[in-house]
Amino acid sequence: MSVVPALIIDPIRAEFLALLPQWEDRHPLGCRNPRIPDAVVFGKLVLVLVSGMGYERVADASCSARTLRRRRDEWIAAGVLGHLVLAVLRAYDQMVGLGLANLAVEGCITKSPSGGDCTGRSPVDRGKQGIKRSQLTDDYGIPVVTVPAGANIRDHTLLPETLDAFEALAQELEHVPDRPELSLDAGYDYQPVYADLAERGITGKITARGARTPVQADGRWVVERTNSWMNNFGKLRHNTERRRPCTEFYLALATAIITVRSLIRRAWYTHRWDHRPRTPRIR
Repeated sequence: MSVVPALIIDPIRAEFLALLPQWEDRHPLGCRNPRIPDAVVFGKLVLVLVSGMGYERVADASCSARTLRRRRDEWIAAGVLGHLVLAVLRAYDQMVGLGLANLAVEGCITKSPSGGDCTGRSPVDRGKQGIKRSQLTDDYGIPVVTVPAGANIRDHTLLPETLDAFEALAQELEHVPDRPELSLDAGYDYQPVYADLAERGITGKITARGARTPVQADGRWVVERTNSWMNNFGKLRHNTERRRPCTEFYLALATAIITVRSLIRRAWYTHRWDHRPRTPRIR
């Protein structure tokens, strides 16, 4: 039984497998063991993402931990997850429409006890190893861009990298407004941030430092909800990957699952299709 509902993971799996490059057996004698199907490995990696378990605990007679790591690295090198996220966002934009006129960015700190490229001393966890996600969402909370960094990196210093990734992605999407609005909390109330936003043509809605502004007042609640969605995945809540590409791999996979789930929920009211669920409440 899949750890993600079939109506969510099935289209993601189908699109993912279609994006994989053709595998060639380059063994000189042609006596390699039969290759484990990509669909089996993909299902195991989804289990790793959702549960947060180690590869050894997920491995069984159908797939070893070594195969999971090796196939994961192959897919990272091929850049498949980046194409998957782009395909999912395009599908959402076509059926529902991405609300890119009103963006929101927020940082979220989680545990990362194994250390690594995206790890730093957490200021909210007694200096333990932690990871920060700089999350950019649309006006509904769809995770458009996620940038990992050390927990000790300040939020406003991650904003340029986050916006650079958004501008690169915007070139692949349609209907991107020329001058979007960006909601930020008081952690971004610095002069370099205002200058950077003005240079990019983005209207900043930044809470002044020291002011008590409810999160519902300026549109930032959607990104807070997205951070909660992301933290429902055990691998993101308790990251044990040491290399940045591996962390980005699971962030992209989580983005695809969240986006497809939101797409089904919102399209339920406006579209009809085969095997449409009886209710938009997907469990």
